[in-house]
Amino acid sequence: MSLTVRGQPRPVPEGEALAVYRVVQESLTNIRKHAGPAVTAAVSLEFAGEELVIRVTDDGRGAVISDRVVSVPDGWGHGLTGMRERVELYGGSVRTGPRAGGGFEVAARLPLALEPA
Repeated sequence: MSLTVRGQPRPVPEGEALAVYRVVQESLTNIRKHAGPAVTAAVSLEFAGEELVIRVTDDGRGAVISDRVVSVPDGWGHGLTGMRERVELYGGSVRTGPRAGGGFEVAARLPLALEPA
């Protein structure tokens, strides 16, 4: 696994920081459960203007796609829904899905105040 931080890091409010943590945690858990053996994962945090972009990718076997709906093979849990709800609580968004060439990606965007509250 690799971690990349881009931009000028700055303090993230507690609630948003927990949302970032949960996005990364759930994404890595899903990679471990569903991506297959010998998978490579990458986490990137980008402080871009007034937002933080969180991206977690892998080069594993990806997701099952049925009728254009991405689902996990075992049908357990609500991790992707939970991370989406948590990020939306702070005005952000989450995009998930298979990557071109294989693997899976979770990309979340969280607005950040330029000045700490």
